[in-house]
Amino acid sequence: MVSNFRKHDEIISGFEIYNDTFKNILGSNAKLIKHASGFEWTEGPAYFQNGDYLIFSDIPNNRMIKWSDADGVSLFRESADFSNGNFVDSKGRLITCQHGTRNITRTEIDGTITNITDNYKGKKLNSPNDLVENSKGDIFFTDPPYGILSDHEGYKSESELGKNYVFRFRTDKNVLEILSDEFDKPNGLCFSPDEKYLYVADSGDPGDIKCLELNDDYQVISSRIFAVIRPGVPDGLRVDINGNIFTSAWDGIQVLNPSGDLIGKILVPEDRTANCCWGGRSKNRLYITADKSIYSIILNTIGI
Repeated sequence: MVSNFRKHDEIISGFEIYNDTFKNILGSNAKLIKHASGFEWTEGPAYFQNGDYLIFSDIPNNRMIKWSDADGVSLFRESADFSNGNFVDSKGRLITCQHGTRNITRTEIDGTITNITDNYKGKKLNSPNDLVENSKGDIFFTDPPYGILSDHEGYKSESELGKNYVFRFRTDKNVLEILSDEFDKPNGLCFSPDEKYLYVADSGDPGDIKCLELNDDYQVISSRIFAVIRPGVPDGLRVDINGNIFTSAWDGIQVLNPSGDLIGKILVPEDRTANCCWGGRSKNRLYITADKSIYSIILNTIGI
């Protein structure tokens, strides 16, 4: 076990084990594998079961990349409107957060791109960052200002909303609603397996993950701090079937049990780790986007 603090010149790989349950998650042959490198900032991994491939964003280079075991790296979309978070919906379509156009889009099966939402009551969104779909097909997404702070990951602009919200888009009613306004810079998000809780990372000043308790209509009943992530801040996160949270941090992927206790780390040899998603035919492969590279690791658990 090493210190929870890591300087930039002390980048290491391996695992840190804080609880025996993490040993069970790792299994006996867990190995972090680098698949591709040379990107500027990788984000938004999304796995397609139909085709067994990964799509992810290379935000500053304004492109989206496709990767698979069979074919390696290829260009999925150039001039990608500074895409960030991606998600594959229940119908196998790609849902994307776009900084450049400040909207959420859907790539249809035939390849056409549909705008889902780009404003709240007539005011432009900031720069949608990450998103997730619930079992009803509604889209929940975060809207921090990263894409409008400069021209590096979007286009510099003033916020029309004046705040950074977590939104819910009701697909049956075609209505955008504010779910929460309590975050500094809301970022990654994921549901608990039973969808009674929504976990939201705040990559702003708090550097924490909050747990939002939801009612049957997915409205917030209460919220609490679930965990504070160090070193750095949390970004993207996912959950497994047992309710364990896998969140990115500066040193890699930190794994928290449903009580918010840190049980282990998958250390990633990059300056920053951005996001992760589940994939593989057995749904036990965790794909990781980290700084300039993408990785994966096969674990002894199944993702949602």
